[in-house]
Amino acid sequence: MDKINPDSTDYVYEQLAAILERKIRSGEYPPGSRLPGELAMTHDYGVGPGTVRRALSILRDAGLVVTRPARGTFVANPLPPVAG
Repeated sequence: MDKINPDSTDYVYEQLAAILERKIRSGEYPPGSRLPGELAMTHDYGVGPGTVRRALSILRDAGLVVTRPARGTFVANPLPPVAG
């Protein structure tokens, strides 16, 4: 499911991080590829820029993405193993 559920008990930024992680793990966003920009994600998922930044922060902390100033956010290469 690639939609934010406003009725979920999970925070919106956690839902977005989970959606993006699924897309990364499935290969939709392969290692080394650039993720859509923050503005594009705000439109695609109907969330605010702060929500996108928080979701990306979760993914950075998990080692799934790296952000390069003025270049964007990229999928880590190689990907870390699945946690758990």
